[in-house]
Amino acid sequence: MKLIIVIVKGDDAETLTQAFTAANFRVTRVASTGGFLRRGVATMLLGVEGDQVDAVIRTVRDALPPKGDEKRATLFVLPISHYEQV
Repeated sequence: MKLIIVIVKGDDAETLTQAFTAANFRVTRVASTGGFLRRGVATMLLGVEGDQVDAVIRTVRDALPPKGDEKRATLFVLPISHYEQV
């Protein structure tokens, strides 16, 4: 299991949320603040199996193509040793 953390600008959050749900990924979206000017961003959390990581990254790339040299998302992929729902 992997935890994918995706950080995007607030303006891109709804587009990416819709893309994840359309691709049948469950996503938790958290409003946050970051960056030099303290602009609104969204942090998205996805728990997926290891073989789904590339599909999640592809979904982000398809939903948020680059605008010139500007990057539109930052992704972190973390290993999860234990997962439980209670």
